[in-house]
Amino acid sequence: MTRAHRSGRRTRWAAAAAVTALGAGTVRARRRLAALPVLDPAGPCGVPRPPLPGWHLITAPGVAADEATVRAAARHAVREGLGVLDLIPARLDAESTLGLLRLLDPAAHRTDRCAPGQGAGHALLVSDDVHRRAGLDTAAPPRSTADLLRLVRTLKEYAPDATGWAIAPNLTVPPPDPARHAEELRARGLPPGLLSAARIAGLALLVKCLVSEPRWGAAATALYWLQPAVVLGPARGPRPAGLARATASRPLRALTGALRTLATPAADAPEAAGVETRRAAYTAELAAGTDRFFEPRRPDCPWCSAPDPAVRLRTPDLLQGKPGRFTLEECRHCGHIFQNPRLTRDGLDFYYRDFYEGLGGDGAALVLGRMSGTYRARAEMLRPFTTPRAWLDVGTAAAHFCNAARTVWPDTRFDGLDMGEGVHEAARRGWIDTAYQGQFPDLADRLAGRYDTVSMHHYLEHTRDPFAELDAAVKVLAPGGHLLIELPDPRSRAGRLLGRYWLPWFQPQHQHLMPSRNLEQALTARGFTILAVQHGEAHQANGDFLGAVALAANGLAPDPDAPWSTVPATPARRAARSAVQAMAVPCYAAALALDALRTVAARATDGGNAYRLLARKELG
Repeated sequence: MTRAHRSGRRTRWAAAAAVTALGAGTVRARRRLAALPVLDPAGPCGVPRPPLPGWHLITAPGVAADEATVRAAARHAVREGLGVLDLIPARLDAESTLGLLRLLDPAAHRTDRCAPGQGAGHALLVSDDVHRRAGLDTAAPPRSTADLLRLVRTLKEYAPDATGWAIAPNLTVPPPDPARHAEELRARGLPPGLLSAARIAGLALLVKCLVSEPRWGAAATALYWLQPAVVLGPARGPRPAGLARATASRPLRALTGALRTLATPAADAPEAAGVETRRAAYTAELAAGTDRFFEPRRPDCPWCSAPDPAVRLRTPDLLQGKPGRFTLEECRHCGHIFQNPRLTRDGLDFYYRDFYEGLGGDGAALVLGRMSGTYRARAEMLRPFTTPRAWLDVGTAAAHFCNAARTVWPDTRFDGLDMGEGVHEAARRGWIDTAYQGQFPDLADRLAGRYDTVSMHHYLEHTRDPFAELDAAVKVLAPGGHLLIELPDPRSRAGRLLGRYWLPWFQPQHQHLMPSRNLEQALTARGFTILAVQHGEAHQANGDFLGAVALAANGLAPDPDAPWSTVPATPARRAARSAVQAMAVPCYAAALALDALRTVAARATDGGNAYRLLARKELG
C-alpha cells in the first residue's frame, strides 16, 4: 500500500468520524433543547406582583425582564421545587445557544448533585434561602455576563438538586460582545486557548476532508455549516436573533472568534485579580530556594524498614509548574513507593497552595464535579454489607463525594474532615452536616467511637504517616464499623508505560503509594477483616493517557503568567504555550479514545489505575 493510499484512508476515516460526531452532537442538542421548559407569561397569576416575597431576580447589565416573565418564572420554580432558576432568553444568539446546549443537559443536571452549574448568563431567579446561604444579601450586583455565569456555578452548589432552567420568551438581552468571549469561557471554568485551538483544528480538518475526500468532506462541512438552523430553526421556544445570517457566516465567524480569543491575554480574566500580590509573595518565598522544603533523604522503607530502596522516577512539578524536582523510590522488599526525600510541612504548604483553593479552585472544582458516577460507585460498595448511619469522610476537600453519596444513602448523616477551608464551605452548602478542619490523628480522640463508617478516598497517599491515619480510623470507628479506602494502584502497568507522565504519581503531592496487599496486611494487624477489594471497578477514567497528554503539554510550556513562574511572561512565551496547546488538541482526541479502550480493559481484567478496599472493624 502506497503512502498516498494510506493517507487517503486516514482522511476518509477522519471525515467519517467528523460526520458521526457532528450528527451525534446535532441530535444531542435537539434533545436537550426539547427538555427545556418554556415559560408562559400569559398563564394564571398565582404569585404576587414584584417585589416577590421569597424570591430575588438577579440580572446582568442591559437585561430586562417584564413583570409577567418574573411571575411566570416564580410559578415555575415553586411548581418544580426549585431554589434557583436560570432564565434563557428566547432571542439568545445562535452560537451562544448551541454553546450552552453543549454544556448543559437539563434533565441530567437537575438530578446530578455534583454537576457544575451552567446557564445563559443573563438572569437568575433565586429563593430567599439559597440567596442567604450563598451570602448574596450583601454581595455586589453582577457587572457582566461573566459575573452571572460564575454566580450560577456557585448557586448550583447551594441548590445541588434544586436548580433548573427555562426559556423566557420576553426576556430582552443586549447583543453578545465578542471581546468578552474569553472571559465568559473562563467564568464557565473552560480554557479559552485550548477550546479555540480545538476549533481551529476542527475547521482545518473540514477543509482537508473537503479537498481530499469530497463526498465525506462535503457531508461534514454541510452538517457543520447548517447546524444552527437544524437545531434551532423549527424549535419550540427559542427564536435566535439573526439565525439565517449566523448560519450563513458560521465558518468565518468561528475562525475569527477563535483567533480573537487566542489573542486575548490571560491577564484580562477576572480570576487574575490579585495575581501581582501572589507573585510578590511567591517571589519572596522562592528567594531562599526550594532545598529548605525537603527533609533529609531516608535510607530505608517507611512501610517495612527494609534498606536501600531503588529510584522509581524523578520529575519536576508537572501539575502547576512550580520550581523543584521530586524523587519517588520503591522498596525492593514490599513494593511500597514513597517520596524520598519527602517534603517538609512548609514544603507541602507551598506546593498545595493555589491548587485546590485560590487560583486553582475553579479548575479543581470542575474536575471533582464530573465524577458523580465514581462517587456513587464508592457509596454502593457498602450495600451488601451494611446500612451506614453516621459517615465521616476524611480528606473530603469540598465534600463532592458526600454530596453525591446522599443519593445512595439519603438517611445517612455525612460529616467531613479536611485541612482546607473548603470543608466549612461544604457545610454551608449543606453537602455535609458537620465540618472538621485539621489533621485526622489530632482529632481522633475527640471523635472516638462516633462513626459506623469512615472513608478515605485518594487521601492516604497524601499523608506523611499512613499508619497514624489508620490508627486514627481505629479510634473513630465504633466496633463493627466499616472503613472504605480508595488509592492509586502503584502496580498499574500504565505507571511503567507512561513514566513521569502517569497522572496518579501526582508529584509533589503524593507522599506514599502502597500496593493493595500492603494495606490489607496493615489493616488486618489493626483488627480489621477485609470484606472486598476492587481493582477494575475503581479505575479512574481518563486518568492515564489524557492525563499524560495534559502533563506533557504543561511540562513543555508551563504557564508563564503563573505567579510562581521564575521566567518573564513575554509574548513569545505566551505564544509558545498557545502553540503547544494547539498541537496537543489531536493528542487529546487520541488519548480520549485510548482511555476509553483502557477503561474497558480495566473492567474486564480487574486491573486499573486504582483500587478500592472495604474492611470491617471487629468487635473484639
